[in-house]
Amino acid sequence: MLEKRTSSLESEGGRLVGYAAVYSPAISEDLGGFKERIHPGAFDASLEKNADIRALWDHNTSQPLARTTNNTLRLSSDKRGLRVEIELPEGVSYADDLRQLVRSGVVNQMSFGFMVPSGGDAWDKDEEGNAVRTLHQIDLHEVSVVSIPAYPDTTVALRGLRQM
Repeated sequence: MLEKRTSSLESEGGRLVGYAAVYSPAISEDLGGFKERIHPGAFDASLEKNADIRALWDHNTSQPLARTTNNTLRLSSDKRGLRVEIELPEGVSYADDLRQLVRSGVVNQMSFGFMVPSGGDAWDKDEEGNAVRTLHQIDLHEVSVVSIPAYPDTTVALRGLRQM
């Protein structure tokens, strides 16, 4: 089953830059009886596969924004989390709308759709006895710019060529 989680994003000009996921100690909102954290490096094996990952608007497959195979989506894992750079397409109405929503600050976070391979997660309890899932290995399928994230620490912002 494909799972989805959320983080933040920034935008300046035609490029969105942000983190679709942030590593532990960041923790998700309540996901229905448990919270979740991501172990540093959990995306590494998936990124090494050079899979065809897509960037979407709000997990909607009918609104693609970019993809890794044509280099309009660039993904990397650093000490903070899963870093994302999206080159927004020109002349695409929903991308133009999204560009304005990010520019105005109405939308400023991200999410990711994934599957967990066998043995890729572990369950524990926090200090209050609540269930916590730690993701150690993630099979990444997509990243999305979203209005409501599962991980409040995610970001997205718009970056222009002059600032690069």
